[in-house]
This record gives sequence, C-alpha cells and structure tokens, in this order.
Amino acid sequence: MLTKEEKKEILNKLGLTEKATGSTVFQILLLTKRIEKLSDHLKLHKKDKISKRSLINLLGKRKKLLKYLQRKEPELYQKTLDFLKEKNEA
Repeated sequence: MLTKEEKKEILNKLGLTEKATGSTVFQILLLTKRIEKLSDHLKLHKKDKISKRSLINLLGKRKKLLKYLQRKEPELYQKTLDFLKEKNEA
C-alpha cells in the first residue's frame, strides 16, 4: 500500500483534497499499485494461479473505473492517464 506521504503527493498532483481518498481517481491509483505488486509476484511465482486470477480481477475493476471516469469527468480522466504514463516512464 501507499504511505501517507505518497498519497498526499498523488492527491496534490491531481489537484484533489486530502480527504478525497475514496474518489474514483484515487481508487484507480491504488488498484494500479496493487497490480504492479501482483505482477512482480507473478514474475517469480509463475504457477500461482490464485494470484493470477486476482490480478485479472483487479485489471477488470480498474478498467471499469477508468471507463466510468472517462464518461463522467473527461478532464480528470486525461490527467489520470498522464499521471500514470509519467509514473510508468520514471
């Protein structure tokens, strides 16, 4: 999970308040962090079928949330994608 400092940094970059930890954007970012951890785990443990299924479920949840965000708040959706791309490149 993310530390308090990392959460604050993410919320500030996206222009959200500190109490917006239940927002769609924040949920997407938390799911992304969990997906990264599970992906690393699966690289070491290729036969772990339960973790693989969990990863697929998390990917589906994130996809649904991104679709919802794109429909409801297109500007915030674009900010989120830019943030994820920037984070991925670093």
